[in-house]
Amino acid sequence: MMNTPLESSHHGEYKVAGGKLVIADLTVSNGAVSTASINGDFFLEPDEALQDINRSILGLDVTAPHGTIAETVRAAVGTETVMFGFDPASVATAVRRALGHATTWEDHDWEILAPQPLPITTQVALDQILTEDVAAGRRPPALRLWQWTEPAVVIGSFQSLANEVDPEGVERHGITVARRISGGGAMFMEADNCVTYSLYLPQSLVDGMSFADSYPFLDAWAMDALARTGVEAFYQPLNDIATPEGKIGGAAQKRLASGGLLHHVTLSYDIDADKMTEVLRIGREKIRDKGIRSAKKRVDPLRRQTGLTRPEIWETMMSTFTDRYGATRTHLTEDEISRAEALATAKFATPAWTARVP
Repeated sequence: MMNTPLESSHHGEYKVAGGKLVIADLTVSNGAVSTASINGDFFLEPDEALQDINRSILGLDVTAPHGTIAETVRAAVGTETVMFGFDPASVATAVRRALGHATTWEDHDWEILAPQPLPITTQVALDQILTEDVAAGRRPPALRLWQWTEPAVVIGSFQSLANEVDPEGVERHGITVARRISGGGAMFMEADNCVTYSLYLPQSLVDGMSFADSYPFLDAWAMDALARTGVEAFYQPLNDIATPEGKIGGAAQKRLASGGLLHHVTLSYDIDADKMTEVLRIGREKIRDKGIRSAKKRVDPLRRQTGLTRPEIWETMMSTFTDRYGATRTHLTEDEISRAEALATAKFATPAWTARVP
């Protein structure tokens, strides 16, 4: 009796940001692509290049990484082909989605973790706990809004404690200093002066995306939420969120080797600029490329632009996320909180971690 090769059909779609829809219809036989049809509303010259693209995908292993697929397509079309509204990377994303390695927002059952007042060291510990849980499949991807209980400064994973924080200002104002696992800059976070949220997701959602592209992609819903409050927000590369009136926040990321991704954003709501400059060492070099002379001018509170309370902004954000992704509102579990508290005690509240870059 002859063995019949195992065949399966696969369909994947990718809408290029600001561009066109790319669709991959594939057949897989014995672990490799046996037929391929790339189609969509893009433009391509010459027509024959489409067959070159399709042929280039044939024989690819179903586990081929995004970069390998993109380079294979790029080599097939050459330098004379005009691809308008898409590119080899977007073809690779559509193929990876068809093969189940890249996902869309709609592929996941999202949760929204409503604000719960917790110490700042527990907050940063939760970012590690929940990212690891998503990577391990112990919980669904989630949006979590922060609510902390004390004035704090949260510094980036790679920042020098001495260079970022003024110890005299910290002591004078009773500030708790914590270090998070994601990179980026220091955040001055009194109890009600920021709107902070974290996203916990599998890296498959940003498969093939550069860090620069993934930031606005992951925060498109937040730009929509801000628009609903009357704020015209946009990204300034790499991770600044701004309005025509100035910067209002920034984002940071951490990608775990286990496949989880933490995306963290803090937006200014009502910051005491004088106190901030007494607590943070915001040097001239840091703000030089912002085209401004004073650190105080970097603070552009959401309260003044929206006239809304912080809970009203939270509600708009949660409603927007639900409208876009069908998320379910819930709260942190007792187990998640207890594990975060234990991790805070063992790691995030210790001088060894806080001063790991002295």
